[in-house]
Amino acid sequence: MAKTTFFKSFWLNLLAAVILIALVIFLFLQLLGSITKHGQYLTVPGVLNKNTADAVKFLEDKGFEVVIQDSVFIDSLARGVVLKQLPDPNSTVKINRTVYLTVNRVTPPLVDMPALEGKSISYALELLKRSHLLLGDTTYRSDFMKNSVLEQSYAGNAINSGSKIPWGSKIDLVIGSGLDKTIIPVPSLMGLTFSEAKIVLETNNIMLGAVIVEPDVLDTAAAFIYKQSPPKLNEQNEPNYIQPGQIMDVWLSLTQKNPVDTLK
Repeated sequence: MAKTTFFKSFWLNLLAAVILIALVIFLFLQLLGSITKHGQYLTVPGVLNKNTADAVKFLEDKGFEVVIQDSVFIDSLARGVVLKQLPDPNSTVKINRTVYLTVNRVTPPLVDMPALEGKSISYALELLKRSHLLLGDTTYRSDFMKNSVLEQSYAGNAINSGSKIPWGSKIDLVIGSGLDKTIIPVPSLMGLTFSEAKIVLETNNIMLGAVIVEPDVLDTAAAFIYKQSPPKLNEQNEPNYIQPGQIMDVWLSLTQKNPVDTLK
């Protein structure tokens, strides 16, 4: 009798334990489903071309996680807007799904300044385009390198190739116009300081050629010119002539000297 009662009590306890475990599992699954919102779906709203900050807030308010996956720069489109989203607009996804955004940068990236000097103007324009830069002002100067770039500058200052500048910057160019038939008398640079002579040459659109400096000269800008080629006068003591764009060579000394006739 006692044995029968023992087995009956054992099976009742076992059955109660099984029921309790099943009940706990059921309640756990129900709670888990409530926490994870299992079976609940949302439609992804479209945020393309919206301001990035506004798009992020809008998606988060709708129950989505948002990650800025990438930023690019397209100068023809508005800055700081959403260019791409994943999942696509109107996709049906589970709640709490992450939406990945690609946005257009607000600040233009920096690009390398290409080397344009010595290049033909047509090739220089192609290099500017490839580097995402624009052509600014163009000026022409008499030079034998016709239709070639003589100087490149940015924001009023000469710029070296490889310098970092903002995407879309305007580059100013000085372009050679060739040597015309205009001739002018060779200016006299004798007795002028080197800095004064350069002003005279620039005013007459004459290029500076070789600069020969005596060993004791430390400050070339303040040094004096005592010899020039071509000279102001020829062997018949008549004026020499030069075309704009041609070059002149000069010799510098620490002190003023008697002019040297380069023809002798």
